[in-house]
Amino acid sequence: MHQRKIQNTSVSLTELGFGASVIGNLYRVTPAEDATAAVEAAWEAGLRYFDTAPHYGLGLSERRLGAALKGRPRAEYVISSKVGRLLVPNEEPRGVDAEGFVVRDDLRRQWDFSRDGVLRSIEDTLRRTGLDRLDIVYLHDPDDHWRQAAEEAMPTLAELRDQGVIGAIGVGMNQSAMPARFLRETAADVVMLAGRYTLLDQSALDDVLPAALDLGKSVVAVGVFNSGLLSRDRPAEGMKYDYQDAPPALVARARAIADICAAHGTSLPAAAIAFPYTHPSIINVTLGMRTPQQVGRNVGLHDQRVPDGLWDDLSAQGLIRADVLAGHGGGRDVRCL
Repeated sequence: MHQRKIQNTSVSLTELGFGASVIGNLYRVTPAEDATAAVEAAWEAGLRYFDTAPHYGLGLSERRLGAALKGRPRAEYVISSKVGRLLVPNEEPRGVDAEGFVVRDDLRRQWDFSRDGVLRSIEDTLRRTGLDRLDIVYLHDPDDHWRQAAEEAMPTLAELRDQGVIGAIGVGMNQSAMPARFLRETAADVVMLAGRYTLLDQSALDDVLPAALDLGKSVVAVGVFNSGLLSRDRPAEGMKYDYQDAPPALVARARAIADICAAHGTSLPAAAIAFPYTHPSIINVTLGMRTPQQVGRNVGLHDQRVPDGLWDDLSAQGLIRADVLAGHGGGRDVRCL
């Protein structure tokens, strides 16, 4: 699978990445054997970028991903994790995690973007994964912690990067305004952008994507299905959009996009995966993959040809912003190795 480099670093990512949140039992139990088989299927398909975090299943995702990658040539893959949520003993467990993961809540998350918190979090991640290093470290959802994240956490990560301990550093968030600040005001190399540059939401064109383009930095796109509404050929009532039931008007808009996709000989989910590459700063799309079957489907969708004329038609119909292709220089046919 083709790779693209995080600009101004030595780290290259396969265009499609494996998101390991779901193998941390996100929303429902994923059997251990399914998790292992999903990572194996991703490897066989050529994926070499794997993303996890302590938050995902209170460490379960990190443990499972590390175990599944054990024995693989370390130089052949890139792994990222995140800091900002330390896992500490839960003094008042209720039996099951309350933040969307079906795991025991013997641990709880504690916000900490201090220097000591960052170093401890990385050490804990290495212990859980069994790895000797992380290639990328992101600050995880520092929405309410700008000052400490920008003034303590990011400089700590920059020291580790400059020492060669980490290959690249950045921030992962569900908004686009603050990541733009991180690119412009801190040492961040890369943003993991969730749900803000999709077929249904191009708000990142107002801030983080221009910042990345101006500064020669990179963006990883996640949440490209907007929680599910863009994941099927034909959107239906009751599907999710940004973790909530999608309003009827948005379902109708997704269906209109799906109709134009079909007229161009492609599908809505394939277009949802291809769309982020219309911006030259976006180098990777990472998707959650729970089973080998999901891996196979996602790889097939990624490989499906999506004609450039589709974006022109969607723009002409007012279904995506008219400035989507402004400064266009990315696209699936540009390979940065």
